[in-house]
Amino acid sequence: MIAAGVASMGRAATTTTTNPTTQSRWPRAVTRLRLALRSPAAAASGSKHWIGCFRPAPEPASSPAVAVLKEAKGKRPEVEKEPARGGGEDVWSAQAEAEVAQGGGFPEHLVVMVNGLVGSADDWKFAAEQFVRRMPEKVIVHRSQCNSATQTFDGVDLMGERLANEVLSVVEQRRGVKKISFVAHSLGGLVARYAIGRLYEPNNRNISSSEKSRDESERLEGFIAGLEPMNFITFASPHLGSSGNKQLPFLCGLPFLERRASETAHLIVGRTGKHLFLTDNDDGRRPLLLRMVDDCDDIKFRSGLRSFKRRVAYANANFDHMVGWRTSSIRRQHELPKHRLLVRDEKYPHIVHVDKGVTNNNETEARSDLYDPEEEMIRGLTQVPWERVDVSFQKSTQRLVAHNTIQVKSYWLNSDGADVINHMMDNFLV
Repeated sequence: MIAAGVASMGRAATTTTTNPTTQSRWPRAVTRLRLALRSPAAAASGSKHWIGCFRPAPEPASSPAVAVLKEAKGKRPEVEKEPARGGGEDVWSAQAEAEVAQGGGFPEHLVVMVNGLVGSADDWKFAAEQFVRRMPEKVIVHRSQCNSATQTFDGVDLMGERLANEVLSVVEQRRGVKKISFVAHSLGGLVARYAIGRLYEPNNRNISSSEKSRDESERLEGFIAGLEPMNFITFASPHLGSSGNKQLPFLCGLPFLERRASETAHLIVGRTGKHLFLTDNDDGRRPLLLRMVDDCDDIKFRSGLRSFKRRVAYANANFDHMVGWRTSSIRRQHELPKHRLLVRDEKYPHIVHVDKGVTNNNETEARSDLYDPEEEMIRGLTQVPWERVDVSFQKSTQRLVAHNTIQVKSYWLNSDGADVINHMMDNFLV
């Protein structure tokens, strides 16, 4: 980053100088950079964004940080960003940092955002900044970057292991956090489910007298990376995989194309393709997505999900060409809301149906004697309650990119999804 800054200053010097005899502008650029770093004004403002690891000690009550805090009153909070140890980027409010300088506490709720296939941490830029501006004193957002670009071809399990390690690094670095939530898009939902299974710790603490008086449902089922699990939220994630009729909509539901896709997906997206189409059999074991609906010996997938206070699945009801409605909302075909029942909300124009969800223990749903992997995954995942939020961009000019619009991947291209992000934040447990 410093090298980039030096290069930028070198270029600026080359275009503005009036001395034609100077052979190199680098010494002058380096001198300017050093002066900027020594400048008290720079240290109190812009330099903190990109040299966070050299952040000075908390300042006294008369410091510029206090002035920032006072000026922030009544204004939209500014956003601070800093590369996180282990990868990714932490985002929080400058107002919260100013309060820390006065001796206050740092936000206690860590929100981990996970990108999808061929994505990056930048995919959650808009949502992350909205989070910290809406809840400046409560949340710190970590945009994961351990699985970006072609790394997303490595398989759900390997990506999940990387995410788990990244989260542990962030928690180690941010010792003040006490709660954790996950917000994931597309393939990132499966990666996050794998990671929380790895990070799950059962609640084996002795129950105190104060806890005994609490309702049984309020007691913690367990911990994720040592923190209290709050929200597990996915956007257009293929929870049931991509095999089956119309689970990969751009194939138009044609059996021939869907069959060929399952046979060749691994040639395009590597092991991830095998996992999505349930064609993996590593060491003779069952497909990974089938194993991820229950607890395994070493990874507690279902217990990890159960430990969260909320599980929410946002799903595109139409125009999502990458992930089908059934797989993203974890429902059977006949359980999908009828189009005539979809009612728009004035506050959230693209939210067309909200189902608070209940635990599904009904074992009579499957009426066929044939084995159905999709049915097995639905039964396993619905052993814990899910909230389903159905989204439709049918009347939006951005409907053809609904898969990215639902998370506002790029505000200039996907701005119509802003009300979906607002809906998530309005219902977020902090």
